[in-house]
Amino acid sequence: MASLGVEDAKRLAAYTAIDTHFPPNAKVVGIGSGSTVVYCVERIVQKRAKGEIPADTVFIPTGFQSKELIIQGGLNLGAIDGYPVLDVAFDGADEVDPALNCIKGGGACLFQEKLVAQCAKKFIVVADFRKNSTALGLQWVQGVPIEVVPLAHARVRQDLLQMGAITATLRLGGKAKAGPIITDNCNVIIDAHFGPIADPVILAQKIKMLVGVVEVGLFINMADAAYFGNENGSVTAKFNTGEVNTIE
Repeated sequence: MASLGVEDAKRLAAYTAIDTHFPPNAKVVGIGSGSTVVYCVERIVQKRAKGEIPADTVFIPTGFQSKELIIQGGLNLGAIDGYPVLDVAFDGADEVDPALNCIKGGGACLFQEKLVAQCAKKFIVVADFRKNSTALGLQWVQGVPIEVVPLAHARVRQDLLQMGAITATLRLGGKAKAGPIITDNCNVIIDAHFGPIADPVILAQKIKMLVGVVEVGLFINMADAAYFGNENGSVTAKFNTGEVNTIE
């Protein structure tokens, strides 16, 4: 059998997660950010067209991209400050370890992603096989995304290097923008690479304590399940109970 490409693997993981974890009578659902979430919304739109999802379900975005996906899909748009309790939230990840701790924030939406995940009764991660890792910082070497108040970025970078970061880089906008990327919350992002992270719980706590840090892209003990689309057409499902299933 021919191996799946990355995009097909993302779609496979997203469809499986939605089919498995979307509550039949869901009232409020969180929609994360990133390329895999595109396929989550695609599947939701398909199921809604078939009458399998209530027409009055409200969808909460984690940033500009997911807001646009919800609107373009003809779904009901809500905001997290109006719906602080969600039935479930679906989101991608940059890397996931065996305990389902995640690095997130490659798309610079980590604060709103974490807020939506925290408000959800169930948080489901969807990703392709490249994000399934034995330790955080092993495969995702771009660094842990950290949202920082702009005025504090120089000091926070110094603190991160003193803390043991190999690199601590202010994320720039690239060709489309002179200067740093600005988040939906009007902050900047520092990417701090620590190498393989032995204890993500302690590291997250230390970074969060730095003055000027708004949020850290280490999602600790938050995911209930993670679905990874594999090259061979199977899906690996991991749960916070330690259970691991392969879905053919």
